[in-house]
Amino acid sequence: MSDDTTIQLALISHTNNGKTTLARTLLGADVGEVRDAAHVTALAESHPLLQTQQGDRLLLWDTPGFGDSVRLMKRLAMSGNPIGWFLREVLDRYRDRPFWLSQQALRAARDAADVVLYLVNSAERPEDAGYLPSEMKILEWLDKPVLVLLNQMGPPRPAHEELAEQQRWRAHLRQFAGVRDVLPLDAFARCWVHEAVFYDAIAPLLPAGKQDAYTRLRAQWDDNNQRRFHQSMTVTAQQLLDATRDRQLVETVDKGALAAALKLVGVGKGDERKRQERAMNTLVARLNMSISQATVGLLALHGLDASEAPKINARVSNHFTVKAPVEKTQAALLGAIVSGAATGLSADLAAGGLTLGTGALLGGVIGALTFAGAAWGFNASTDRQHPAISLSDEFLRTMLISSVLRYLAVAHFGRGRGNFVESEAPPFWQQEVEQAVALHEDEVRRLWPELREPDEADLGIASRLLTKITAHVLGRLYPGAKLPAATEPAAKG
Repeated sequence: MSDDTTIQLALISHTNNGKTTLARTLLGADVGEVRDAAHVTALAESHPLLQTQQGDRLLLWDTPGFGDSVRLMKRLAMSGNPIGWFLREVLDRYRDRPFWLSQQALRAARDAADVVLYLVNSAERPEDAGYLPSEMKILEWLDKPVLVLLNQMGPPRPAHEELAEQQRWRAHLRQFAGVRDVLPLDAFARCWVHEAVFYDAIAPLLPAGKQDAYTRLRAQWDDNNQRRFHQSMTVTAQQLLDATRDRQLVETVDKGALAAALKLVGVGKGDERKRQERAMNTLVARLNMSISQATVGLLALHGLDASEAPKINARVSNHFTVKAPVEKTQAALLGAIVSGAATGLSADLAAGGLTLGTGALLGGVIGALTFAGAAWGFNASTDRQHPAISLSDEFLRTMLISSVLRYLAVAHFGRGRGNFVESEAPPFWQQEVEQAVALHEDEVRRLWPELREPDEADLGIASRLLTKITAHVLGRLYPGAKLPAATEPAAKG
């Protein structure tokens, strides 16, 4: 393989700033060891980020973190003379192995890397990072173009707030000639749409001879993520389609003379309501199971642990407010229902099993869903021979909003420390989704009647509308980023 087809990125930072965590997120795999301790990464390791059928490779090197940057710079400055060799290979190698490993990683980066990715902790002010000046001298010694990545930015925030933080770091680092750009790329709360900005920023930093290979690699990345996005929309659309068409028959009873007589004396009063409530319970149980199954599907598409489905649904529920004329506690429970967080489905759903922890819940579900009668939550058929319960258009619209929020939560779920528990579904997301749905209100209103009439094209109709709404939201969250295409990339033969 020629050098022009292999592109290498070296991930470097002060120790314990989250390099391995970010590497896991970019790679979509649990590489290395992640702990809250210095010098966790012992050796420089390369991992394939992207590959093409033509043999192009994009490699990511995860390196040991810098500790004593001042002493490290002094050693590197002596690397070309015999005394420096002796200090490095005799004293450091056996007396201070982490320090020796840092030197080895930097020498390898100088020899092989095309671009250095320098990770900083965005939680601190650049003026307070006392290690920056000495580490910038080390990067200058490497003599490679440097792309600074802001990590540990916390949960997603409105775009203007994140931009202000980026500009603060960019202004401070302008004094260092090797720094070509500064980008936010948090290991825990990032989205593939923003990763595209990262990959675009690498292109102008590469040698001319590697541009063709990188163009092919960049196209491969785009194709992979566009395809996954459209598959995610299909999974979500299928769940909405199933919910729209689902109906539960209400039990019927003998209307003979004996039943009529018993009702006159008060025996059996309220039985009809109980039968309707049992039908509603059954419908809601199926709804929550289908939501959790859809979440498992989204997690699988994103290479994430399927056991995270309850956490994802809980995140959406915690930040999701039902906007309807209902009592507060009822709205909270209804929000949990439409987000899929209410049933207590256990992780064995991912293995094909199902545990419904609904013993106390289902009684409360009916209290929430019948608060305004069948008009808001349910449609009740008027066929006396075959009475049935189905979900109303208003309820389905709320489900559409929560479905987009669920996709955002999954798409922002960086692998990080693996089963990361911090919330990544900030409240302002719902406002963005509500506005996007309002812009497509006429299409949303027409969607539910269309889906109730069986047609092979219905899944495509629902998927295309979801694509438009979700793409609009992503455009608002990541101004200037390339948005998902309207249609899925064609399969390659």
